[in-house]
Amino acid sequence: MQEFVEFTLGGISDGMIYAAIGLSLVLIWRGTRVLNYAQGGMAMFTSYLALFVITATGSYWLGFAVALASGLVLGAVLERAVVRPTLGKPPLNAVIITIGLLILIEGVAGIIFGSKNRSFPAPFSIVGAKAGSFALGPGSSPTAIFTAAAVLAAAGLLALLFRYTSVGLRMRASAFSAPVAQLMGIRVGRITTLGWALAGLIGALAGMLVTPQTFLYPNSMDSIFVLGFTAAVIGGLDSPVGAIVGGLILGVVLNYVTGYVGSNLPELAGLAILVLVLMFRPSGLFASTATRQV
Repeated sequence: MQEFVEFTLGGISDGMIYAAIGLSLVLIWRGTRVLNYAQGGMAMFTSYLALFVITATGSYWLGFAVALASGLVLGAVLERAVVRPTLGKPPLNAVIITIGLLILIEGVAGIIFGSKNRSFPAPFSIVGAKAGSFALGPGSSPTAIFTAAAVLAAAGLLALLFRYTSVGLRMRASAFSAPVAQLMGIRVGRITTLGWALAGLIGALAGMLVTPQTFLYPNSMDSIFVLGFTAAVIGGLDSPVGAIVGGLILGVVLNYVTGYVGSNLPELAGLAILVLVLMFRPSGLFASTATRQV
């Protein structure tokens, strides 16, 4: 019973990380119908910037703030400079661009920071974490609580933004129909940039949450991105709530697989879940029944 509780709590903590990546993908998809395959690379790069600041100043929280700010700026810059020219062109163009961005970011990180594995400090003690696993033990409960609180706070703020602010209403209108939003006087380009900036911030948050449990290296976020993408697909790419639920489902299931079946099978189990969802519920568990015109 104790093992079951530990696996469940560890799965919730891991699921929140997958949910954060899923949220960042949902934000961009809702606004532009583009899947940003470079999201994991962006999170990795901001984590390197945070580690540089932490090493130089000794302050984890200053590095945390730098990571979030750099994710915000990086998302906006990449949208304006690289992604914007692909809008209105065949969807494959954006796919190729974001995959190219991932390769470029990881290559630049390797040149600047090197390719060796680097340990990353945690905001709280992670004594009790299982080596080589995302599962958290009882000794790391402060980190697990912080992870869950940070992702839920981000999701809550996004919900408030979309529902109760004029900026959020503009973002929803632009996502529903960009041409109609332009006729209403909404500057869709700026709204799109804001969406990418917020996605970059949430991706950076995910990087800061997961990296203390792993090593930091140029490809360190690749597998986490795949699981975050799976979480977004499970919930439905249009649903922020679905990304949270999908992340939790994925995290708990993978922790059960790790604990009860074997530590070498979580990636395979994640792939199996993705295939099953695409086969039987390709629009996701929380997909809207309405058809959106894009």
